[in-house]
Amino acid sequence: MLGGPPDRSRGSWATPGGQTGGTVIRQIVGWHRDEVGDWVAELSCLHNQHVRHRPPFQERPWVQTHEGRGTRLGTEIECPLCDRAELPEGLRLARTAGPFDQDSLPAGLRRDHRVAERTWGRLRVTSGSVGFAMGTDPPVERRLEAGDDQPIPPGVPHALRVGGPVTLQVDFLVAPGP
Repeated sequence: MLGGPPDRSRGSWATPGGQTGGTVIRQIVGWHRDEVGDWVAELSCLHNQHVRHRPPFQERPWVQTHEGRGTRLGTEIECPLCDRAELPEGLRLARTAGPFDQDSLPAGLRRDHRVAERTWGRLRVTSGSVGFAMGTDPPVERRLEAGDDQPIPPGVPHALRVGGPVTLQVDFLVAPGP
């Protein structure tokens, strides 16, 4: 993955949010070291991913120098945590939309739409049930019942399918900071 461009051969569409062929692609926006000194890429989705030089299995000598890591800022990498819709740690609530019911749910939420970059969504169903579909690899398709929630990565297409009574809301989560 990091040795060259990501494999975009698995699908025929791409979105501005970094979705290509079902695999979520993110940009490297920074670097830090973990507790044992290994380099960790900070991704635009707010996840972190280890990037190691461990020949002969991982040939990434560039990760060992400041200049080498600098050349990789802005490059793309697959994020399997986004594919699995795993919330990054340490997010804070920015705002909540809703509650909505089957009649007040905006039409835009019933068709493919995306959460803004560097923002995560968390769909929470408080009563009834709703269908949820998300274009990750593999695709997420599930029925959410009262008490269920579903993380939604930034820039990934998703939609709700309402087939009866439901009450839900969407929390928008961002990185801590000012």
